[in-house]
Amino acid sequence: MTRRPLETTQSEPLSSGQEATSRTVGGERHTPVVRGVCGSASRSLVGTAGEAAAVAHYRRVGYRVLARNWRCRLGEIDLVLVRGPTLIVCEVKSRRGSALGGPFEAVTWAKQRKLRLLAETFLIASGLRPPEVRFDVASVMIDAGGTARVHVFENAF
Repeated sequence: MTRRPLETTQSEPLSSGQEATSRTVGGERHTPVVRGVCGSASRSLVGTAGEAAAVAHYRRVGYRVLARNWRCRLGEIDLVLVRGPTLIVCEVKSRRGSALGGPFEAVTWAKQRKLRLLAETFLIASGLRPPEVRFDVASVMIDAGGTARVHVFENAF
């Protein structure tokens, strides 16, 4: 029996502006479902929606966004915000269900250490010298209808 290779064909636009790549498997064309529980496109959409919900929450309560998805060679900070004299570094964790626990539980001690290093790098690169730096975790749960519930753990570590 001869196996046909997995072939990538043209991309199809999705309503969200992202693309799903169609694949040919065994001679039949398949397009992955974006709303599925697994797959990097689905995770990416959940993450993007979670960050947007967290930004909306922070703005609603009077914070100003300085940076979103700030990157350097060490990694990425999801959100950098300011309110009064305090600079806030926020890690956003989003999930579609609670099977793996709350989103905030994914912020391990290693991730906390990395975020501290990233914050130092951000401050050096930006030249900012705030009197106080705070680390928050925004835990976002997105239900089946796409509604996001945001819970912010201020001063999480």
